[in-house]
Amino acid sequence: MNFFFSRYRPRYVRSLVYMMQASEYRVLDFLKWFWRVEDFSHVEGRKTLVETRKSTLLLVAGYFLFFFLCVSSISILFNGVVGPRFFSFFILVLSIPYLVAYGMTLILFVFNLLQRPVEYVIMRKAKQTLANHKGMKIAIAGSFGKTSMREILKTVLAAGKRVAAPPRSYNTPLGISTFVKKLKGDEEVLIFELGEYYPGDIKRISELVQPDRGVITGVNEAHLEKFKDLERTRRTIFELSDYLGGKPLYINGENDLARTHARAGHILYGRAGAGGVQIEEPITGLSGTSFVLHAGSRAMHVRSRLLGLHHIGPLAVAADIAFGLGLSAEQVEKGIANTKPFEHRLEPITDAQGVTTLDDSYNGNPDGVRALILFLSSLRGIRRWYVTPGLVEMGARREEVHREIGRQLARAGIEKVVLIRNSVTPFIARGLEEAHYSGEVMWFERALDAFAALPNLTVKGDVVLLQNDWPDQYV
Repeated sequence: MNFFFSRYRPRYVRSLVYMMQASEYRVLDFLKWFWRVEDFSHVEGRKTLVETRKSTLLLVAGYFLFFFLCVSSISILFNGVVGPRFFSFFILVLSIPYLVAYGMTLILFVFNLLQRPVEYVIMRKAKQTLANHKGMKIAIAGSFGKTSMREILKTVLAAGKRVAAPPRSYNTPLGISTFVKKLKGDEEVLIFELGEYYPGDIKRISELVQPDRGVITGVNEAHLEKFKDLERTRRTIFELSDYLGGKPLYINGENDLARTHARAGHILYGRAGAGGVQIEEPITGLSGTSFVLHAGSRAMHVRSRLLGLHHIGPLAVAADIAFGLGLSAEQVEKGIANTKPFEHRLEPITDAQGVTTLDDSYNGNPDGVRALILFLSSLRGIRRWYVTPGLVEMGARREEVHREIGRQLARAGIEKVVLIRNSVTPFIARGLEEAHYSGEVMWFERALDAFAALPNLTVKGDVVLLQNDWPDQYV
């Protein structure tokens, strides 16, 4: 019944606009989402509609179209021959939700076309501004870990330099251009995250940003649904390497696809260090991560509040760039000490009952999952929970990726696995069985149901890892 009636709710039009906004106003992505949804009552879940000029115009147009079609159907009902008019009324009423959706799609398409000249002017001005800007420009590309790398670089370098970076995930040409308009011009370092959705995206943004150096965080299945195969993904991400030419480029040496395509002159980074920085004696736990950092003749005992050994490589990159910019050892040590968990990225929260929740709900890639299961397995003497709805955009490899997650959980000996029922979590369950998992598996229909139940299931000292949050467009 919800399949039918949810399309006639007063909030139906708002749900459509929310879907358009969450799809970044990409027509094809919106339509794919539209045809996946069965119940429109729960579309607006992960976030809420942000009221902008564009969303407001779409809302007004959508409600007008809905009202017009309703009035038209009533008019048909009271005019003409009885038999045909009832039939026409019935057909039109059934068609209203779809006519509204496709009418709004057409309006969105026209909006996008009309907006392009304006966007072109904005991006051309931004490109000129960046060409004249004296600060060092750092570009970050990769299937995963871009935001974490950006925040680590920003925090460490800010200990001795004036640093600016776009907020949140402003990683498209227009988003970056909007940020550039607000620059003061006296920044010493600019850090940009490059988003990749289709081949050519990284090349296009690189030409806008004109980076002096870059970082490739790795290549995996995170956007396989769009790119179809890993080689195509890799070529797109390595467009940054092609643009930089001989300029410094750091590549994640712990990611197989990235490492094997590194060329002479590229700087590999990982838990052993990066460039002129070497790392020894790494230790991680719920209170943070510490290690000995060697730079030249200096040996520094440093500590970060970031959790997990997978953060050491990015911290080493930040330290190497910082020393290259002239920061002192004391400034680098202070910068690393200032790094802390980012919102929804392995963010620890301990409640009044003594249960620690590790919120990693924005982590939706296989490498991140592997790193976090490894971190969870390193915690001893406590009961560990792993809660997940699985990963999205895995394309043709979704079954194998999720079965491997199950096998990893079993090998790590995680005591409790909580799965949200959907199209991919049965594969995790199968992987658990294949690896002879001896712990307990719990199933919930919705993530909210699991969150509501956990306080009654956990006890003091438990650690609960929330892995990914199944974005709204995959309901």
